[in-house]
Amino acid sequence: MDPCPFVRILIGDLTLKFPSVSKPSFSTVHPSSSPCFCKIKLTNFPHQFSAVPLILDDSASAAQTTTTTTSAARSHSLNACFNLTKPQIETLASKRPSLSISIYTGRRGATCGLNSAKLLGRVTVPLAELSTALSRPVVYQNGWIGIGGKKSGSGSSQSQFFLSVRAEPDPRFVFKFDGEPECSPQVFQVQGNVKQPVFTCKFGFRNASDLQSRSMSEPGTPRNWLVPFMGGSQKEQSAKERKGWSLTIHDLSGSPVAAASMVTPFVASPGSQRVSRSNPGAWLILRPEDGTWKPWGRLETWLERGGSDTVGYKFELLSTILANSTVSASNGGKFTIDLTSSLTPVNSPHSSFDLGSGSGSSRPGSGSGSDFGFGLIPQLLQRGFVMSSTVEGIGKCSKPEVEVGVQHVTCTEDAAAYVALAAAMDLSMDACRPFSHKLRKELRQ
Repeated sequence: MDPCPFVRILIGDLTLKFPSVSKPSFSTVHPSSSPCFCKIKLTNFPHQFSAVPLILDDSASAAQTTTTTTSAARSHSLNACFNLTKPQIETLASKRPSLSISIYTGRRGATCGLNSAKLLGRVTVPLAELSTALSRPVVYQNGWIGIGGKKSGSGSSQSQFFLSVRAEPDPRFVFKFDGEPECSPQVFQVQGNVKQPVFTCKFGFRNASDLQSRSMSEPGTPRNWLVPFMGGSQKEQSAKERKGWSLTIHDLSGSPVAAASMVTPFVASPGSQRVSRSNPGAWLILRPEDGTWKPWGRLETWLERGGSDTVGYKFELLSTILANSTVSASNGGKFTIDLTSSLTPVNSPHSSFDLGSGSGSSRPGSGSGSDFGFGLIPQLLQRGFVMSSTVEGIGKCSKPEVEVGVQHVTCTEDAAAYVALAAAMDLSMDACRPFSHKLRKELRQ
């Protein structure tokens, strides 16, 4: 099946340039004392906020301005992003879509019930012929725009706002669980209104020491990922804990192609009923190789402190953190890995890495790559959107929907690893549930 068409609208390189601070109207504005931010709104989509760097436009900083402008143009920093499906694009096309950006000075929030930020100006960028971006990149804005103030023959009191807006195709494979992961559901690949079964899930309980003994016998396995099961005091072992959960992804022939295994139990921190950030539970995401399971990624989750209604998570691949954020415990949200702003050259010692299973060349016939029909994309393109999955709130019925960027899928095992990761995140919502709450029977050993 073909991937689903998506378009990403990327807003970046934001920079605000003020006239000289000696001018009365801007006498209170200084980069070190007056932070600036903007509110970014796309028709029919929730708004997003972003900080805006400041530079000053005077003779003393002319060289700095030039350098900063050049740097901004080269950095391709990402400040906001909107992901659109083809039906959403078609709906927007009939409404003359536009991007509205409101720029403020001051800090976000309220003081005595009043907004403490001051509006400096607004910028509107029309997004004409948005459907064109389904097939090729489109640049809508890339340069300075005057905001506020007045122009005159002797000069200008306007501030200048640098803005880059572009839309680009971002096709993705979409997978949908047909039930909750702990109920061992089927997983379908979705393309429009067409659903095709591609995986089956098997949830169960396992002795994670078996995983340790098999994986650590293989050279190159990151030992520190498995250490938590090797130690621990008797007190920790006897405490309330949720452990031993595992989920194996099989292809339609019944062969295991990925797995998620809980390798660090979810244990309540001393004196509480909650899993803390200082002692998170952890999963290994595994892939089969040479007749055994090899660690591919590690997911840690916990409940944020102070009674916060958020589940924190951190996902790392080859000891490099790819995602570190939170999701609402009661309302859910999305678990996302996005490397769009990572543009490090591949020959750099800090370069990005291959998120797929290849080693630098296409692998026709390897595994079951022909199911998706994509050879290995060069490492330079191993960035951008990686994957996302829907997450429901604690205690709510969840059937995760997983999106994976096509450049990160070269074979069935690649897709299965992301599906297993999505399942682990979904199961973590229950694993992080306060221990005063009872789990559903499928999750109790």
